[in-house]
Amino acid sequence: MADFLLFALLGGIGVALVAGPLGSFVVWRRMAYFGDTLAHSALLGIAVGVLFDINFNLAVVSCCVILALILVSLQRQKIVATDTLLGIMAHSSLSLGLVAVALLDDVRVDLMEYLFGDLLAITPDDLLWIYGGGGIVMLLIWRLWNPLLAVTINEELAQVEGVPVTRIRLALMLLIGVVIAIAMKVVGILLITSLLIIPAASARRLANSPEQMAVIASLLGVVSVCLGLYASWNFDTPAGPSVVVAALAQFLLLYSLPLRRTA
Repeated sequence: MADFLLFALLGGIGVALVAGPLGSFVVWRRMAYFGDTLAHSALLGIAVGVLFDINFNLAVVSCCVILALILVSLQRQKIVATDTLLGIMAHSSLSLGLVAVALLDDVRVDLMEYLFGDLLAITPDDLLWIYGGGGIVMLLIWRLWNPLLAVTINEELAQVEGVPVTRIRLALMLLIGVVIAIAMKVVGILLITSLLIIPAASARRLANSPEQMAVIASLLGVVSVCLGLYASWNFDTPAGPSVVVAALAQFLLLYSLPLRRTA
């Protein structure tokens, strides 16, 4: 197997494994639009990385985390409705990123690579980011699993039981921001949320418990990556969108079958 294909497979699998459990929380808490907002800010992170000559992955992670903190702060102030706030932040951050990239002198940025991903261009350094960042995210999800579930089921009841609701909610947003940053190379800014929510939504059809749904979502994500890479290699289709199409095909197949919904 060619090195670039092996790197693509390892990178895609790494992202799919961590996107499964986190995507389950995105589905349960109906946070897909929040994920989109963070993803759109990633391009601004690229511009900041070029401007200050720092690692792109680090710049994107920092930008996503800062935007998550700003969103949480503005949500608490309740200046405008949450969906309005997310809409403003999503499109504004994407536009700011595009304008900033256009203003950079003597710098050529492949926007298509960042908007739709370039799975076949993953390097060993990218793998370090994916598995290093993804490992930390998985460790934190494992440690925070019960409080995250309690807050997801009923925030008021969780608060009565002593769960630090605000801190747990903030932790979840920061984790989503980190995963979006490390997944950008795989499916791109515009499709990242798809990799979070489609396998999780498909897993909901098969799972009997939250834990099962998280595991099945990861496995379906891995299958999507493998099928997407196969299609890209054999039919010369763009790799990132092919992965999303494979995930969509699984979703349609599972929901067309007469399976019992138990989760």
